[in-house]
Amino acid sequence: MTSPFPPRPIPSTTLKELRGHDDAGAPMRPYPDDEGGAPLRCCLRSSTRGELIALVCYAPLRRWAAETDADPGAYDEQGPVFIHAEDCGGPAVENTGYPWARPGALRVLRRYDRRGRITGGRMLQLPDDPHAAFENALAEAFADPATDQVHVRAVEYGCFHFRVDRPRTPAAATPDR
Repeated sequence: MTSPFPPRPIPSTTLKELRGHDDAGAPMRPYPDDEGGAPLRCCLRSSTRGELIALVCYAPLRRWAAETDADPGAYDEQGPVFIHAEDCGGPAVENTGYPWARPGALRVLRRYDRRGRITGGRMLQLPDDPHAAFENALAEAFADPATDQVHVRAVEYGCFHFRVDRPRTPAAATPDR
């Protein structure tokens, strides 16, 4: 199932930095996951019991802005995310769905423009077909020409789950940000 709105994990260069010190300046503190089920933003899957993971502070807009000369101003947020303590290689090629998309879950989709400023948002309670719900909500978000990217977060904890970029036509494709 291929989507025109693929979820993006935290970039590998960012992960390398977060594994040293996170966006709050704290050193990474790896630990074995005793329970499993932690939402890993490096590979967009849930952890399994015994994997070595870490909870780090991540500021997605701040990192993106540093690469693009955008200025999110007050919209800069940081928060906790789980990652593998060591490089995992990113998402599996066959993982093309939206992670942590269980029916009944509450998600917020926040829209940002090229400057890093918020252009809108939407709450989404995932129905029995969460893939279709995400596709529709993302199509709605990108119908606004000002929207450059969408951040998906869990409502319950406010945690950043993943980013989706505006689909680019092949002629207008740009390098990976």
